[in-house]
Amino acid sequence: MGMPTECIDPLTGGLQSQSLSPGGQYGALASGRYLPHSVSASWSLPCWRAYLAAAVLCYANLLNYMNWFIIPGVLLDVQKYFHISDSHAGLLQTVFIGCLLVSAPVFGYLGDRHSRKAILSFGILLWSGAGLSSSFISYQYSWLFFLSRGVVGIGAASYSTIAPTILGDLFVKDQRTCVLAVFYIFIPVGSGLGYVLGSAVAELTGDWRQALRIMPCLDGVALVLLILLVPDLPRGAAERQGEVAVGAPKSSWCEDVRYLGRNWSFVFSTLGVTAIAFVTGALGFWAPKFLFEARVVHGLQLPCFQEQCGSQDSLIFGALTVATGIIGVIMGAEASRRYKKVNPRAEPLICAASLFATAPCLYLALILASRTLLASYVFLALGELLLACNWAVVADILLSVVVPRCRGTAEALQITVAHILGDAGSPYLTGLISSVLQAERPNSYLQCFLSLQHSFLCCAFVIVLGGGCFLLTALHLERDQAQARQSGKGTLDKDTASRNTKTQGLLSGTSTPTEEP
Repeated sequence: MGMPTECIDPLTGGLQSQSLSPGGQYGALASGRYLPHSVSASWSLPCWRAYLAAAVLCYANLLNYMNWFIIPGVLLDVQKYFHISDSHAGLLQTVFIGCLLVSAPVFGYLGDRHSRKAILSFGILLWSGAGLSSSFISYQYSWLFFLSRGVVGIGAASYSTIAPTILGDLFVKDQRTCVLAVFYIFIPVGSGLGYVLGSAVAELTGDWRQALRIMPCLDGVALVLLILLVPDLPRGAAERQGEVAVGAPKSSWCEDVRYLGRNWSFVFSTLGVTAIAFVTGALGFWAPKFLFEARVVHGLQLPCFQEQCGSQDSLIFGALTVATGIIGVIMGAEASRRYKKVNPRAEPLICAASLFATAPCLYLALILASRTLLASYVFLALGELLLACNWAVVADILLSVVVPRCRGTAEALQITVAHILGDAGSPYLTGLISSVLQAERPNSYLQCFLSLQHSFLCCAFVIVLGGGCFLLTALHLERDQAQARQSGKGTLDKDTASRNTKTQGLLSGTSTPTEEP
């Protein structure tokens, strides 16, 4: 008779009793039966280890987004150093995002089939090495600086694609919502600290490149913590769907994509995320310069003609991003947690409402900047607060409607689409419209400011479209969540289920598997 053993539930910390066979195997494996791909296996992790791993992933996410937004925090200095115009400066962020979106599907595919911990470690090494090397590039080789930012984007793609799926395998239900809220708090916090670090170091040292030499030290700490403290989990571990079946076939990438294309909640929420990415990409890159030029127009700041430009507006915008990001993510996650109890479609409805409210706030922030800076800052802060309400909620939507076996691919596709149609082009498009408008107007600082202001107005329209996409998501959410749960209980899509049946027959020596009551 097998000896009873006890394992710790990763969610509650409680004990689970299982029977161990003389051969050292559990359940169906011990009895010699083939275990289908969707049947769970023994998996245990102490509760404190799960939260410690989540803390490490949050810290690395903070550094990830600091690397994204260090350059926008010193954009004026970068433009002066490399002698580039607004349109070329916008292209700098487009190269970063473009490389990220091209590599994201690759990392998504690898993350569903290979060690996610190794992929994350590679990504951190890549972005830290590229960031450090870019700080030594001469002003004569601006193209090389563009290329280095693209490499940083590739490293960021590995982390943004894989890390949320690990959290999805550590926690479920309300715990997952809370942990994702904390994880996504570090998007606005990291973005804001990127502005602050870049501008503060530039002001203290007189050299904007020094900030790029500080980040690799912090990245090194994250890499060591990741290797030591983050486990390499089986996929679907929290839902008891570990990939431990002997010979269990895996779905192909094309099968995963077809499944996601039929998942309308995933499709429409991805389009909603794309609208958010478009607006945050344009704001994140150009807002500090826009605020700087608004201060010049109001006579509160001298124009920037030397290489070292004032950094006050980057600091203010960074602080606003941090504060509104923390509050907004917590508000969105808590509203989702409470509202789900009375309305199962709460998550997409909250996203839609926040985006519809963001549009007028953003419009007023832009229009009022030429009249009163205080009102512009207030509405800008409100707009950022409402945008931040979406981060944790949209991640929870994806994890709830997609089966664990292809969450990495789902994250990658969402990132790719959001960046292709969103923040890959929005900084460049905004800068290009600004440059075109400037060419048709008198050469003055006021006209430069108005050109950038008018190029921003398309963001208010795009964010309304995003709200409409989340309303469409709400129409399909319950059905897609039910289908994802059924897949977790053994109901696979037709292609994968057919291959499972054939494999079971081969392992059992019969043409068809027998079911036991």
